Amino acid sequence: EACYARSITLTVDNMLDILLYADAKNCAFLKEIVVDFMVENGKDILGKVSFENVPSSMMTDILTAVTRGKDTNGDHSDVSDYNTMRVGTLRKKLHEKGLDIDGSREAMIALLKENS
Repeated sequence: EACYARSITLTVDNMLDILLYADAKNCAFLKEIVVDFMVENGKDILGKVSFENVPSSMMTDILTAVTRGKDTNGDHSDVSDYNTMRVGTLRKKLHEKGLDIDGSREAMIALLKENS
């Protein structure tokens, strides 16, 4: 997933297809990259891209990226703030505890909370 995510070039034209692919394949890291792109390029995207086919469940990912973008605290690695942590940080914390590092953002957060 990480290799693929680093090999793609996101554009306004392809970002929605990649986002839907990432969601369908449960690729949390790839989804995070696309959503970050959306936040950074919101002005270019508005009015040009239809989000009719985007599942409403992705709103959490989008709001997380917007919140993370507005927060100036840095890496968001505070244990009490799993909701705004990057996928890489969540996976690192899971790995440190010897837990499964795969799954959706929500599944990773639930697993960390269960094992805190």
